[in-house]
This record gives sequence, C-alpha cells and structure tokens, in this order.
Amino acid sequence: MQTRKLGNTDIDVSLICLGTMTWGEQNAEQEAFEQLDYATSQGVNFIDAAEMYPVPPRAETQGLTETYLGNWLAKRGRRDDLVITSKVAGPGNGLSYLRNGPRLTRDHIIEACHASLKRLQTDYIDLYQLHWPDRNANFFGKLGYEHDAKEQATPIEETLDALNELVQAGKVRHIGVSNETPWGTMEYLRLARENGWPRIASIQNPYNLLNRSFEVGMAEIAHREQVGLLAYSPLAFGMLSGKYLGGKWPEKARLTLFERFSRYTSEAGMEATRAYAELARQNDLSLVQMALAYVNTRSFVTSNIVGATSVEQLKENLGSLGVNLSPDVLEAIEAIHQEFTYPCP
Repeated sequence: MQTRKLGNTDIDVSLICLGTMTWGEQNAEQEAFEQLDYATSQGVNFIDAAEMYPVPPRAETQGLTETYLGNWLAKRGRRDDLVITSKVAGPGNGLSYLRNGPRLTRDHIIEACHASLKRLQTDYIDLYQLHWPDRNANFFGKLGYEHDAKEQATPIEETLDALNELVQAGKVRHIGVSNETPWGTMEYLRLARENGWPRIASIQNPYNLLNRSFEVGMAEIAHREQVGLLAYSPLAFGMLSGKYLGGKWPEKARLTLFERFSRYTSEAGMEATRAYAELARQNDLSLVQMALAYVNTRSFVTSNIVGATSVEQLKENLGSLGVNLSPDVLEAIEAIHQEFTYPCP
C-alpha cells in the first residue's frame, strides 16, 4: 500500500482511504466489519467517518456509522494501527434532530466531538474535520458564489478556537476542513498562524473525472500550503462505474435508491461518462479502476476515499493502485475533459 503524509504532520496515511457513509443504511454492521477486515488486511490504515453518517441522513440512523466502527475497534483492538477521522456537521436543512440544528459554534463542536468519541469507543480522533462551512459559500455543487450580507454565520475564529481546545485536551490530534473554498481554506491558515492555533492538515472535497473543479483554485493551495486533498466521491456516486449507462438503474444501487443524489445524473454527466467508458474499453481498462487511478496519480491528493457496499466492489477499488495510466490514456482523458469540462460540479 502506498502512503502519503497527512499535511505537514508526522502521520502516514494510505493512498486509499475507506469511506463509511453507507454503514447503517445500505450496509449492516456485519458487512461493515467485513469491509474493515478486508481493507486493513490490504494495508488501508485510513478510515473516514462523520457524526451525520450514514447518508442519506435520518434521525433514526444518525451515528450508526461511528457506532459500527467503534464496535469493530473494540473487538479487533487495532486502534493505534489506524488513522480515524470524523466530522462535525455544519448548518443545514433537515438536520434539526442533531442538536436542534448543528452549527460550528464552540458548544456544538465540543458536544459533537464528545458524542463521536463515545460512539467510536476511543479517547482521541486522529483527524477531526468540519463537514461543511457555517457560512454562505459555493459548495455541494455550486460553482458560482452569491453573497448574502445578512447571513448569520459563526465566525471562523470561534470555530478554530474550539478545535484548538479539543487539540489541547488531547481529544483530537489534527484538524481539517471539508467542502471548503479557497478563501475559507486560507482564512483557517491565516488565523492559525496569527493565533498559534492548530493548522488544518487536509481538505476533503469532491474530486473525480466529472468534477475537477478542485484544480481551479484549491490545487495550488494544497501544494503550497501542504494541505492535501482527501478526495471524496472519486467515482461520482457510482456513476463512473458505468452501471447507469444505457438507461439502466440497477436495483439496490445508490442512485436508484435515493433520488436526492442527482449531482452526477445530468445529461452532460451521462455523456461524459459514456466518453470515459469508451476510452477505458479501448484500452482494456476497468472504468472504475481508470477513474480511481486518475485520482490516485494527482500530486495534490493525499488520499482517495473509496466507498463500497460489498467487499467485491472494495477489491476492485483497491485494484486501482496497480493500474498505470499510459501517456496516451492521460492525453485522451484531457481531451474528454476539454469537451466536458465541469459536467457535474
């Protein structure tokens, strides 16, 4: 297993990170255990969770993902071998059941962290992330920014100070952001530098062949500031498996089960996927492994977060580590990208 440094920390994380957001919704606890057993046997040491998981979020299932992971850690006794991440939720519609509506205030962050530690059955979280900003910004599929002068946002100073409190208490080792913008990322870095607070070690944003918007403003920051990308949705919610092409909606597939996940189902997304699928076919490559291998080779990526609902899918995902994309394939990928630049931001 290849590893890369987590930001400017002394932690080495596996290039493939095991995503967990299906556990408790599409996957039962035993299936989560099977995924963990297989992934760790292959050298994966990086596990990504969140207080909000599983997805789609529901009051009835909230926290089950962390609970499953905590139960596995308790049974296997491998806590110190792994790098465990979790996230505190930001404000959002439909989350009123979570602390009467989550915010990134001090009280919310401290309460959320303590609850995650309890579910995870651990004394510390290696990487604690802000799931999305507590302000109006362009994330979750928005390319443009519309300013709201009347927004009720929690100051980043308060958020970062609360994270500092958790780090100082030994409950969190390092911190990160997610679904963040260039301005937000640099603001966290500036405030950390000026106040002696913890420095963010990572940015968890979407990145895949259908959505390469991270490259525009964030990739340079990732390099120059040593705040690498933890790429989520590298298969675009399964669209880049090719299983939805030709009007197919496989039973029990995520996009079939949950219509709310429409980020990658536009006609432009389908057209781009068809082009990438044909490229993979012409070069005797699995579309899944070609898409993942592309993410794996990006120099600004720290780790590629793969999610699976079966061990068989997980095996194919991990197989991407052995795929070398030729210069011709990479050139062809760029040609498709020029035609379908941001089909699914």
